[in-house]
Amino acid sequence: QVQLTESGGGLVRAGESLRISCAASGIPFSSHIMGWFRQAPGKDREFVASIQTGGSPAYAVSVQGRFTISRDSAKNILYLQMDSLKPEDTGVYFCNALGPGADIWGQGTQVTVSS
Repeated sequence: QVQLTESGGGLVRAGESLRISCAASGIPFSSHIMGWFRQAPGKDREFVASIQTGGSPAYAVSVQGRFTISRDSAKNILYLQMDSLKPEDTGVYFCNALGPGADIWGQGTQVTVSS
């Protein structure tokens, strides 16, 4: 079964760190670009970070230098380490897998950063 399941969201204070995870079932990292997106209340979903099949990362300007995307190919888990969190980082974080004929989304995990 092809599935993405996010976990690890929660409530943190500004300046703190949080790591969220995405367990990928039936989705080989070798053939899919894996990414993180987020959606704040009343706003459109936006790109946060991605990692290419070869391992090259890319980040939105707003998170560059604070967030780190990584993956464990043996466990098929995608991570997003978020440091120096800001209230504007609040939102539902979604995992995405983009590959041949596939554009798969997880259900999302809520991240709330209080000031």
